Amino acid sequence: MCEVPTEDHDGAPGRGREYRIGELAKVADVPVRTLRYYQERKLLPPPRRVGRIGLYSEDHLARLRMIANLLERGHTLEGIRELLSAWEEGRDIGTVLGVERAVTTPWSNEVSVTMTLDELTALFPGEADPEFVERAVALGHIELDGDHVTYWSRRQLDATVTLVRAGVPLEEVLSAGRELQRSMDDLAAMFVRLIATHVVGRIGEQDLGHLTEAFARLRPDAQIMVDAGFARAMDRQVRAAIDQSLGRLTS
Repeated sequence: MCEVPTEDHDGAPGRGREYRIGELAKVADVPVRTLRYYQERKLLPPPRRVGRIGLYSEDHLARLRMIANLLERGHTLEGIRELLSAWEEGRDIGTVLGVERAVTTPWSNEVSVTMTLDELTALFPGEADPEFVERAVALGHIELDGDHVTYWSRRQLDATVTLVRAGVPLEEVLSAGRELQRSMDDLAAMFVRLIATHVVGRIGEQDLGHLTEAFARLRPDAQIMVDAGFARAMDRQVRAAIDQSLGRLTS
């Protein structure tokens, strides 16, 4: 990766971080031949040229992530090309790329943690058997790479360790995590449906730039609604559990 101290023609600050094609391929996790193919199909704009060197910007990286996201959702390359062309037609490229970033910016800011398999099993003495590892992989909690394990969220791993040490069986924690993920998937699908119907569906071509602002506003609001709703639900459930326990003691 290289920092190229350049200035725009009007004397504006430099363009910032730029990549050679091999560096861009590594950061985007895309083969170089795929990048060249995208350029041939007009999916990726040409790089800025400095002599014989082509330099790609963060905008190119954002576009590659957008393409990857659309491919994962089942779009064809031709469909993606037409979509991007339609967005770009008659509009400033900065607005288009702003929308791409807004759509593809990860909602999660969790930090993963990598350790050896022995270190992971040591956190759960007597419970982290091979079957646990297989289930954790199937649920998407961990990824295996030889004898090393990457847990997707350090916070969730810490919470799991705390629950197990408090006496909750690891098997029960995994089952609860599976049910929680199903509920979260349903909740996320509901939010996406609401945004697609009532926000994206109401934005016309002339208001495309407002879509970036809409996503920026909705991200924290959606998180607040989930956090507040869960906290309220926990209050109700804890009170109910305490009342039930007191009822048994006094009966």
